[in-house]
Amino acid sequence: MTTTFGFDVHEHYMRLALQEAMQAAEEGEVPIGAVIVHGDQLVASAHNQREQLRDPTAHAEMIAITQAAEALGSWRLIDCTLFVTLEPCPMCAGAIVQARIPWVVYGAADPKAGAVDTLYRLLNDARLNHQCQVISGVMTDQCSAVLSEFFQRQRRLGKK
Repeated sequence: MTTTFGFDVHEHYMRLALQEAMQAAEEGEVPIGAVIVHGDQLVASAHNQREQLRDPTAHAEMIAITQAAEALGSWRLIDCTLFVTLEPCPMCAGAIVQARIPWVVYGAADPKAGAVDTLYRLLNDARLNHQCQVISGVMTDQCSAVLSEFFQRQRRLGKK
């Protein structure tokens, strides 16, 4: 995969991230999924596991970054693209910068914690030592629907 992706490639990998998000929902986790691609090879796929692991840092992106670093044998995830169903939060955006991921593709914007475009622009902040190219809005409706359905179900069940 090069930096001039075809939109169909974005959709392909976002569908994989959505599968991870649906797995999270089945496990009672907030349905966010992420995959990391190195070149054209899938090297990581993850979903939120905060409840299962009792770990506030167990976001899909964080787990995928750890998996990719292990798979590639380096903390520098150059030539990688992160696909995630929801705009990364400040913690995940910081990890993306630290991992030197050059491309981030996300589905739905996050009005409560979005640190890429919505509330902050951490991935494009020239004051930091690394910036990313960002593509937003890939399969937004599907990514948003998974989250909306999950929270509607949680409210019906009387859960937080």
